[in-house]
Amino acid sequence: MSVRQDVRHGLQIGRAEFVRSLRGYLGNPRRVLGLLLTALFFGGALLFALPTAYVLGQTARSVAAVPFFAPAATLVPLSLLSISVFRTLERLGHIDGADFVLLAVHPRAVVIGLITAEVGRLSLWFGIPVGAVVVTFALGMGSPLLVASGGAVALPLVCCAAVWGYAGGIAVLRLLRKLPSLRRLLKAVGVLAMVGLVVASQFAGQFIVESDLSVQRLLSTVAFDPLVEYVALAFVGTPVSRPTSLRAVAVLAALIALTPVGLAVSTRQVSTLWFTDPVDNNESTQVRRSSGGFSAPRPFAWTKPGRIAWGILVRGRRDPAELSHLLIAVFFIAPFGTMFLEFSGDALGPLITGGGVVLATYLSGATFGLNPLGDERPQLPFLLLTETSSADLVRGRLLAGVAIGVPVAVLSSLVSIGFGILVLEAVATAAVGVGMCLTAAMFAVGIGSAYPIYEEREFWGTETVVPSTLVMMVYLFVVGGGTVLGLFVTWFAVTGNVVLTPVFGVLFGTYLLLTVGVSYGSYRYALRRHRRYTLT
Repeated sequence: MSVRQDVRHGLQIGRAEFVRSLRGYLGNPRRVLGLLLTALFFGGALLFALPTAYVLGQTARSVAAVPFFAPAATLVPLSLLSISVFRTLERLGHIDGADFVLLAVHPRAVVIGLITAEVGRLSLWFGIPVGAVVVTFALGMGSPLLVASGGAVALPLVCCAAVWGYAGGIAVLRLLRKLPSLRRLLKAVGVLAMVGLVVASQFAGQFIVESDLSVQRLLSTVAFDPLVEYVALAFVGTPVSRPTSLRAVAVLAALIALTPVGLAVSTRQVSTLWFTDPVDNNESTQVRRSSGGFSAPRPFAWTKPGRIAWGILVRGRRDPAELSHLLIAVFFIAPFGTMFLEFSGDALGPLITGGGVVLATYLSGATFGLNPLGDERPQLPFLLLTETSSADLVRGRLLAGVAIGVPVAVLSSLVSIGFGILVLEAVATAAVGVGMCLTAAMFAVGIGSAYPIYEEREFWGTETVVPSTLVMMVYLFVVGGGTVLGLFVTWFAVTGNVVLTPVFGVLFGTYLLLTVGVSYGSYRYALRRHRRYTLT
């Protein structure tokens, strides 16, 4: 096929993929609610950004006077390239119905279609808010021409970053196929790097303040002058424009020339990836047999829910990718990490035992309870047709989560004794933590059964299902807030600082009623949802 035909077919594929994405966003009420919450969250930030952009447009006298223009002109293209690589690893490495599509059109058309659809999706998510800021800045500067010139400058940059990011992502997928062991190493390194980055970000502000380091000077070290001069072409014809340099023209020519080259490289990469079989490094043809890992030990072997719980735990250990959603807790726990370094030794004990209980309650429900129906997607028809009751299935998930959380609560309380906590205080906190772990697990299976997620997502070649983001947020805020409140009451009670008054009795009784009632109601709802579940 000719290039013209491939472009035409690719644009049709891209349009179909983009429309299907829109239908996926708007066809599910749960996703629409999540989009509305996201729009409210980022819309509030945009309300503050737009007046700032308008004022900057009024006061700007030159391109250099725009705050952080040089580092932004360098970091934004690099961010686009990185996003393109990771989105290829996560979503664009394969196409639905590949056997049919690749027989109908050239792989180059498929690549054009996937990249076009992804550019459309990213423009929908990021282009609208960025465009609003640019339009407001142009209005403040009194030069609407900036909108058109900025789009003309951004188009070659976006296209080049998209095709080369796609080529880089496909190259990584090919490498992971040849070296399967490298995939596990990269996952571990990626998790540790993300955790380290989040934790380090909590100390960055304090370090900058104490070292008297200028953020402007720090970011200016990453500025790449030719790229900055190219981005400055967006201001041509405006009051702040500056003379066009040869380096800016050279960057524009390079972007235009490298885009078809990147498309050719991407086409060759996907042809190798899609038309070759995965590498099998197992030279032996001997049939692998199970080593009996599902033989439940005591006390799990005493009851059927216990044996189910043990099976869930073993499956989680064998496929840790199913627990990747737990990493969201890092973004909520890491901001409190600096407290452990700032407080004295007398305060470390309560922080350790309290933080351990909060982490334990989170793990008790979030590990296995936030998507009970979706997690069983491969064997769900079999489970619903067995003689095992729905109560045993739900209780098995409860026990699996509690088996993760309770040891954390107890161990953190015991460790806190070495930091000045009295034995009575540690025992009381551990006992309360055990009860909170159970209520958290009961609450989790209820809201998880209300909003099951069945769709698998591919991340670095691993197919996995994660709970709904909305369910995760609700669980975090409800369980986190309830646990902290209960720990405060427990601490004041064991230290003798609670004054028993009618008001306290009413408030504490209401707290217990809500905690126990909501958790038990969620548990009953999970039982009813499992009993009445039908396959369609």
